[in-house]
Amino acid sequence: MPRPDHSLEETTIDDVYEQLETLEETVDTSDERTEVHRTMRLVDRLSHNATVGKVITGFTRKDKAEAFVGSVVIGLPMLVEDGIMSIGAHLATHPALLLVNLAFTAALVVGILYVADFREVQINNPYFGLVPRRPVWVLLIAFATAAGLMTLWGRVTWDEPWINLCQVSVVFTAMALGGSLGDILPGEAEHRSVDT
Repeated sequence: MPRPDHSLEETTIDDVYEQLETLEETVDTSDERTEVHRTMRLVDRLSHNATVGKVITGFTRKDKAEAFVGSVVIGLPMLVEDGIMSIGAHLATHPALLLVNLAFTAALVVGILYVADFREVQINNPYFGLVPRRPVWVLLIAFATAAGLMTLWGRVTWDEPWINLCQVSVVFTAMALGGSLGDILPGEAEHRSVDT
């Protein structure tokens, strides 16, 4: 319980622990005291949890590796699906839909990183003072992974570059989703910023 003079946003684990100690002094029965002690142990364990209260700020090599692994894990099943080839061909004949798909992919990544509230992710040192680094790198990693694996596995031969690019964009959408989840779910909290 926060102290009355604290707002909820300022409440810390120490405040909760202090309130539990106060409660411990006021309870009457041993059962109540046991429950307070259990709660205090739970708060103590929670305070030692590395992910609690941490803010993701930088984007390190580890984050890039996590984004790559997330891209592969989510996108790999798409690589063997024949439907991506026909969807890509469809997008190639409808460039406006390709742009909508790319905008959807970028919005999906930004939504996962900053809006969905899986973890608190702060924008740190954006490109040109405006473009956040994290989504840029997640999108680049996802696209490079999609293009690289589709080329490696012979899904695209680049003999028809426009159609092949559109086909890669379909897998890229799935890999961008996986990359953003892979980046933030394991979470590397409060690491040093790496300007890349």
